[in-house]
Amino acid sequence: SASGILCEEAMRGIRFNLKDVTMHADAIHRGAGQIMPPTKRAMYACQIRSGPALLEPMFLADITVPMHAISGVYSTLNQRRGVVDGREDRPGTPICKVKAFLPVLESFGFTALLRQNTGGQAFPQLIFSHWQAVNGNP
Repeated sequence: SASGILCEEAMRGIRFNLKDVTMHADAIHRGAGQIMPPTKRAMYACQIRSGPALLEPMFLADITVPMHAISGVYSTLNQRRGVVDGREDRPGTPICKVKAFLPVLESFGFTALLRQNTGGQAFPQLIFSHWQAVNGNP
């Protein structure tokens, strides 16, 4: 089975080892029709027992913005489930760089909303970073 138990999603990092099989004595009853249904049920039971979790892709957002418009960056990230990872001020300039993690699902329309909240002064760059477990109990 190539689909997971939660929502028929693609499975990653999973392996099943089939240790022993007892087949029917008659040759007519041996085949995929006998082995696949119980194997599939056993694989589903193993998935449920293992504590499955859904993962969502996360972007690393590098946002360059002037100091006086930084509150717009924080409010936009809060609206989009973003998590601020760090802030780096550039000495001698009024510009800072904010690093944050943003779910890919929330990134659609993010640039337009960010520019709207900062008066067009913030410049984001989004790069895939990692997979993160979705909050909640699947």
